Amino acid sequence: MPFIGNQPTSGRFIELDSLTASATANYTLQLNSANFSPESVNNLLVSINGVIQGSSTMSLNGAVLTVGATLSSSDTIDFVRVFGNVGTVSTPTDGSVTANKIGTGAVTSVKIADGTIVNADINADAGISGSKLGTGAVLQVVQGGRTTRVTHNSNTFTDVGVSATITPKSTSSKILVRLEGTIGNSNAGNLTALKLFRDSTEIGSGTGADSYNHFFSYLSSASYTLSSVSQSILDSPSTTSAITYKIQMGAFNATGSLGGRGDGNSIANPTRLTLMEIGG
Repeated sequence: MPFIGNQPTSGRFIELDSLTASATANYTLQLNSANFSPESVNNLLVSINGVIQGSSTMSLNGAVLTVGATLSSSDTIDFVRVFGNVGTVSTPTDGSVTANKIGTGAVTSVKIADGTIVNADINADAGISGSKLGTGAVLQVVQGGRTTRVTHNSNTFTDVGVSATITPKSTSSKILVRLEGTIGNSNAGNLTALKLFRDSTEIGSGTGADSYNHFFSYLSSASYTLSSVSQSILDSPSTTSAITYKIQMGAFNATGSLGGRGDGNSIANPTRLTLMEIGG
């Protein structure tokens, strides 16, 4: 059956650069002045002094062909031809390999270079796009907070130096905000409370009246008590701009304390605010 255009061939059928015989049995094969390594001597047709050489009389080590005997300058290497070098694969044209040509499951984690995914603590325009990691994937983690105790004795809420800033990779991402630490109060039966803000917007508080809408609150049972703080919220900021989450504290009829008890002799505990971006 005729073909449109050139008829396809299988394998490569080429004549290598000419060789000049000398007092050696070893000759480096080249194609267009570049070393050429055939698959085996069985792929070669070699003529010396008009005689075709048998493959059993030759050996091949990469591009170096060893003929059956040491030649001299009076000998003539007529040609070296390569037949059926089917293992040689041509380089595809840039952009020619489509998704359909790649087998399902062919790209594994072994084929993804180390460092491709950006370190969670580094905001960099590199690595795999967050949108390609899928819903529910952790895109980055940022943590802030303080290691010293802070006290406050007013029901007017104020910043207490516990904050963390994150730049979401996608507007569809959600931010898991988690607060861990300790909270205390100087007087029995009084309240210390915390509020969470995304920039200047209060989020994550309850539905109580007036100032009793809190992200976290602690009602002391005795003077100078201490309790653990463990609270979280899944926020949807819908932005790719940098945003800062922060904690404010208020105390009612007592001295509230974050990171320790309400008295001055308390040992400080760390307070940590962790932000985790989840693909949406």
